[in-house]
Amino acid sequence: MAGYLTDTQFEKFKKLIYDESGITFSSSNRSILESRLRERVRNSSADDLDGYYQIIIRDEGELKGLLDSVTTNLTRFFRNQAHIETFEYYVIPELIKMKREQGNKEVKVWSAGCSTGEEPYTLAMVLKETLPPDFTITITASDISLKSLMIGKEGFYATQRISGVPEKYLKKYFDQREGGYAVKDELKKLIKFDYHNLQNDSGQRNLDVIFCRNVLIYFDAVAQKTVIDRFWASLATKSFLFIGHSESLFGMDTQFQFLKTDWACIYAKNS
Repeated sequence: MAGYLTDTQFEKFKKLIYDESGITFSSSNRSILESRLRERVRNSSADDLDGYYQIIIRDEGELKGLLDSVTTNLTRFFRNQAHIETFEYYVIPELIKMKREQGNKEVKVWSAGCSTGEEPYTLAMVLKETLPPDFTITITASDISLKSLMIGKEGFYATQRISGVPEKYLKKYFDQREGGYAVKDELKKLIKFDYHNLQNDSGQRNLDVIFCRNVLIYFDAVAQKTVIDRFWASLATKSFLFIGHSESLFGMDTQFQFLKTDWACIYAKNS
């Protein structure tokens, strides 16, 4: 590809990506976008950036491929131990008590921006270990990256990526294979991996918990508010929201209540 990303082209691609996904590019991360575009153009039938732009506005599959390439998929099992402890020692006991009062024994969780699946599998293990045996577990794991979703759905992880899994969980929920570990079917069946763009309504309702960590940082204030309002609509009357430790709803017009536990700070819906 000859030349660099011009200011006009940058604004054009930046707007398209924002309109389609809520992901924001600024001058500080412009080089990331340029790098991804170089690669996409090189592997397409386009001669240059302008030609590639014409392709993605007509081809939804190529547009999804571009959005996939500009997302950062950094994750690991049992990431942010304080959040996992809050989930295990505060949220789940609250849900058990509430569900028993309601006569409802299903716990529904959404891992939004699940990347390659480490988070939803972590949550599944904790739920399996903590919930009474007569409770049922439903976990939806979504992401804008189809490539990441395929890895999560396969459930095979190289040995070095398993480092955060406690030994008792590793023995119980994984099968060791050449080069790594495979998630057992009893855990996989609890999770539905699904493509979803957070700028759209997921259609989910009456969820008990949403995990959406280190995703809002890629959105501007308007897009963040849209996502948070959609989370509110998806959650049950009494429910919980986990966002990244560097993210906050401070200053946002939202009905979520800030909740400080002994382990970490999360958000609650109580109406």
